[in-house]
Amino acid sequence: MNLPAYYAAMRQAAFQQLRQGLPELDPLLHSAADTRRGITLLARPPAAIAAAIEQVLADIRQTEPEQYYYPAADLHLTVLSIISCYRGFTLQAIDPALYQQAVQAIVQPVRPFTVRFAGLTASPGAILVQGFPVGEGLSELRSRVREFFRHSSLQQSIDQRYSIQTAHATVARFTSPLHNPARLIQKIEQYEHHVFGDFEVGAVELVFNDWYQRAGTTVLLGKYPLG
Repeated sequence: MNLPAYYAAMRQAAFQQLRQGLPELDPLLHSAADTRRGITLLARPPAAIAAAIEQVLADIRQTEPEQYYYPAADLHLTVLSIISCYRGFTLQAIDPALYQQAVQAIVQPVRPFTVRFAGLTASPGAILVQGFPVGEGLSELRSRVREFFRHSSLQQSIDQRYSIQTAHATVARFTSPLHNPARLIQKIEQYEHHVFGDFEVGAVELVFNDWYQRAGTTVLLGKYPLG
């Protein structure tokens, strides 16, 4: 996949909708009745890169203060959603030990790999940091996860919603009508090529999570060094 072209196309399609003042608002983000939960394999950026992202979000927040901005503790790169979030799912519905054993075996041959976070893109409902894998490590890891669960009887829903191929991090979601769509677009364009930094993914986390990967509802099932 040509990631720069893909992110650029995302951004322009989102801008067309945002210019009309028609963001896709998230009605469940602040709802206590949202019981969507799932199982995800993810990686987290280091503190320095998370801080750089938070600095940019603080700037954007001045333009659109009522939107939802991810705190540093919630920033992540999704490797794969093993069980995509759905209503009523609980840890009691599976045997977590079997997933822990599976991930341990899956990641063992995969060497650490580098990801570059650089620039912002958008969807009609969110702002995203663009991620660019260096080398084939992320692709290899995803392929190994897909291959294992394709031949496993464990509950999974990999690729049922969509087949993830990017390395982005969602950093903000729209929850209220936009105050100044044109100014927001200018801000996203301002950071279109902003380099947040490169980081090595040396370990991945298996988590039980809500739709937004909020730390307060996340249960860490295991952290697994690569290689």
